[in-house]
Amino acid sequence: MRIGLYPGTFDPITLGHIDIIRRASTLVDRLVIGVAINRDKGPLFSLEERVAMIEAEAARLSAPGGGEIVVHPFENLLIDCARDVGAQVIVRGLRAVADFEYEFQMVGMNRALDDNIETVFLMADTGHQAIASKLVKEIARLNGDVSKFVTGEVNAALVRKFAK
Repeated sequence: MRIGLYPGTFDPITLGHIDIIRRASTLVDRLVIGVAINRDKGPLFSLEERVAMIEAEAARLSAPGGGEIVVHPFENLLIDCARDVGAQVIVRGLRAVADFEYEFQMVGMNRALDDNIETVFLMADTGHQAIASKLVKEIARLNGDVSKFVTGEVNAALVRKFAK
């Protein structure tokens, strides 16, 4: 069984993330969406909220020919998470050259830790290249319209979060 791991904080999950999940799920038998706990980033949504949003979106992605999609929170090293879930490949999405520079360093470190786990990159669809969770949160915080960047359910969650 080919298992892939798509890690991130997903705070919140965007249409760009969903595009990568949809496409990656056709490349493996099981795609594990690793939800990083990463307390240093100070997420807007709790781990439980992020997992619930991702599970809801993943449930809608049961496309023909696609693999199983599961959600797995983690707080350890990415390479250890990959080992924990039995992943042979780590999936990363790229939006721009700046993403590549960071990801290039990460691949080098991960390969030094375990050279049996490959990393593959999927380029963001051109319609999603500008989407970043950080920007989505900032726009939503300032009462801007983020409906072009997230699903209706995530948009509603953002509105509720910033209405408090």
